[in-house]
Amino acid sequence: MTETASSDSCSICTEPVEPHTESYCNACGRLFHLNQRADLPGRDCGTVSLSETHLALVFACNACLEEPAEPVAPTLEAVLDLSEAALATGLSEGELAEAAAAGQVSHRRTAGGSLLFDREAVEALLRTRGTA
Repeated sequence: MTETASSDSCSICTEPVEPHTESYCNACGRLFHLNQRADLPGRDCGTVSLSETHLALVFACNACLEEPAEPVAPTLEAVLDLSEAALATGLSEGELAEAAAAGQVSHRRTAGGSLLFDREAVEALLRTRGTA
């Protein structure tokens, strides 16, 4: 398990994740709250269960457990501009712009020249760099 930065937020409730509540969904790979300590307060935005087939723990976020009947349209919360994406990742705006130019993260440039990123693409970039 990787060390969670204090700015990392839960993909379900968007609140900050503490190290003792950090879990990653085995289905979608997103970060979510799962309190792993009985002696500390924390919320649960998913579950953990035992896979009898694989004899392993399976972590699942509430979004994957409660799949909607119809696809949900992305909201504006899923779109980040360059400065928001830099804050969310801990990378500098320059590093993020270079990653976009190199094709390491999907992005879109507006007519005014602003870079826009999908939150999931930015999180995927962090995972590939080993910082998420």
